[in-house]
Amino acid sequence: MADEEPVCVGAVNDVDHMGVRVGAIFIVLVSTAAFTLFPILTKRIPRLSIPQFIYDFAKFFGSGVIIATAFIHLLEPAADELSQPCLGDAFQNYPMAYAFALISMMLLFVVEFFAYRLGSLYLKKHGIEAYGHHHAAGHNDANMAQETIAAEERYGEEEEVSKDHNLQRDIEASKPDSGFTKEASVASEVIGVLVLELGVVFHSVIIGLTLATSEWRGEDDDFRVLFPVIVFHQLFEGLGLGSRLAFLPAQMGALWPCMLAMGYSICTPIGMAIGLGVRHTYTTDTPTGYYVTGVFDAISAGILIYTGLVELLAHDFIFNQKMHKAPMWKVAINIVEVCTGAGVMALLGRWA
Repeated sequence: MADEEPVCVGAVNDVDHMGVRVGAIFIVLVSTAAFTLFPILTKRIPRLSIPQFIYDFAKFFGSGVIIATAFIHLLEPAADELSQPCLGDAFQNYPMAYAFALISMMLLFVVEFFAYRLGSLYLKKHGIEAYGHHHAAGHNDANMAQETIAAEERYGEEEEVSKDHNLQRDIEASKPDSGFTKEASVASEVIGVLVLELGVVFHSVIIGLTLATSEWRGEDDDFRVLFPVIVFHQLFEGLGLGSRLAFLPAQMGALWPCMLAMGYSICTPIGMAIGLGVRHTYTTDTPTGYYVTGVFDAISAGILIYTGLVELLAHDFIFNQKMHKAPMWKVAINIVEVCTGAGVMALLGRWA
């Protein structure tokens, strides 16, 4: 028994090379901000405009990055952290990481469903009938088709001339007021991006904290391995988030997307600064450290899994009428871009 290796001993970090670590904070900040702001600025500033296919690549590549981040960089580490032998029996006998991820996914689904339901009731209260998927801007064609079919069924076997006249009148009458439609669409898209950002914020702070307190010596030179990997990790994740921020409705202007981009960009540097500040007392190798990082990683994983599969892939491919009508070669390219983003991010999981 005496020869058994101790678990969760909570040894104090011996962090050296402070100059390099402080410099790393600014490197991560500048590089992440540059990649996150790039799609926004080039989309909003005419003089910086770039070809559309570059935006498409950033958007679909970013979707793959987000999904791979959820499974490889969040869910797997959370499962490892919440199954440590020094944690309580409940964590030893049940896959708590997957449970927390499932809870966050279901809560997100319930909140989004009732938010849309309440929004529909609000519109109906003002004499406007809500319709279609909550991403209204992307489904006008489908909505019009559904309205036409419903109207035709109501009119049944009436005379052709009368039916055509009343059908057109019914469709026009059922169209929502453009002001409310735009407001609902803007609110929906903003909420989707905020949820996406929420999912990456917690994770970014945690990896910054881990990087700042990692060792740099002998066989345990984790810092020199983690640093370049985390830089690329943040660049790709920032590109995916920035491409979504760039396509927020024009009514928001450029200020809010840029502020959201910078909010994400400073998360990892903040985590690194906190890590350097508590480097002599903090260690993840304690029950508290494993509980905190594991729960945050699992919750973030659930958020990003839901967002990546429902808000990104389903919205961009399955429910997008433009994608249905696009040439197959273009659809194939977009799918390859998603798979490339997922593959590159999954590969980075080999080291961090």
